[in-house]
Amino acid sequence: MRLSRYFLPTLKDTPSEAQIISHQLMLRAGLVRQEAAGIYAWLPLGLRVLRRIETIVREEQERAGAVELLMPTLQLADLWRESGRYDAYGPEMLRITDRHERELLYGPTNEEMITDIFRAYVKSYKALPLNLFHIQWKFRDERRPRFGVMRGREFLMKDAYSFDVDEASARKAYNRMFVAYLNTFARMGLKAVPMRADTGPIGGDLSHEFIVLADTGESAVFCDRKLVEMPAPGADVDWNDLQAIVDERISLYAATEEMHDTAVFESQTAEGDRLAARGIEVGHIFYFGTKYSVPMKANVQGADGKDAPVHMGSYGVGVSRLLGAIIEASHDDAGIIWPDAVAPFDVVVINLRTNDEAVCAACEDAVERLEGAGFDVLYDDTDERPGGKFATADLIGIPWQLTIGPKGVAEGVVELKRRATGEKVTLSLDAALERLAG
Repeated sequence: MRLSRYFLPTLKDTPSEAQIISHQLMLRAGLVRQEAAGIYAWLPLGLRVLRRIETIVREEQERAGAVELLMPTLQLADLWRESGRYDAYGPEMLRITDRHERELLYGPTNEEMITDIFRAYVKSYKALPLNLFHIQWKFRDERRPRFGVMRGREFLMKDAYSFDVDEASARKAYNRMFVAYLNTFARMGLKAVPMRADTGPIGGDLSHEFIVLADTGESAVFCDRKLVEMPAPGADVDWNDLQAIVDERISLYAATEEMHDTAVFESQTAEGDRLAARGIEVGHIFYFGTKYSVPMKANVQGADGKDAPVHMGSYGVGVSRLLGAIIEASHDDAGIIWPDAVAPFDVVVINLRTNDEAVCAACEDAVERLEGAGFDVLYDDTDERPGGKFATADLIGIPWQLTIGPKGVAEGVVELKRRATGEKVTLSLDAALERLAG
């Protein structure tokens, strides 16, 4: 992709309305544009990151056995009346009446609709277990939307819903999502700590938040340091027996400020392992049993021939929120530092002399060879001064910068810079390609 033909409206100055670093950098790097309070247009560079995050989330859901579908954003109010949540949910729900006077709502979550879909088709325990998920835009009318995509009104979310014949089976489904989340966030370069959480308006008696540690996090968190040091379980786990992995983590203290108990923390955690930090919620999982299946009559016939309500859980990941969380956890004074897995491009090729035929030919050759090797490449072929090009490359955070100028062309070398560390090396293009591939 040639930068001269791309749409990348970067800003030199920090907008006054941006209070936290992720919001500031998302606006400055041309990732989003605010259209209304808490509502953003996703510009090309931001959309590329969003899609890469979405892909990782989808792959890990499917690895854990979830099946994708897509539900509409508008839902019938009558479904929410069945569950008893329509009046209880509060002013965060955007309520709508269509031209036929039917009451609708812009979905903040989908427990009711997925239960309605399930009960229409599934009648026997033989179809269970089942986990259905989708990745969809949602709306919650926050009283005070702020912090950019971290607390917006419109947001992209992955929500999954499990259906099981009994509590024991449902807890196995919960464990699968628990482990899938650990793997998901690790692939994005994040350390996410599971913390026991309040179930809130979703309901139920078992819930965990997944908190990314970041100095600029929105809330205080307290946990055993060993949780942060644990590696992700990985894809080769036994997906039918995850209890030991879950137990190892939930046996250690971890709590957000709202759930924190100082006395318990000190009694359960050695002094040297006590970690007090800031954190950002990026995922939330719930087991709520028959909270929705009983009032909505979502029953299946068991092996004994008797009908019984299914046991359910729901599992959310803030896909658009993750973009802000990654920036909060990975940036410096110059701009964003994208982890490789979610970066909008893998490499930016910087042409230092666009009016020099030899330099342009070398850059074109580098771009062609990089793309042939499977890399996503942004080619800065603009007439901007070198200092401006380097500043833009650092601001937008692409993991590798490959710079070509007249002196390097004469000597047969390029400069390769790793954005995360600032390390620069001068080497041949062949050697640069080997290093990138390795």
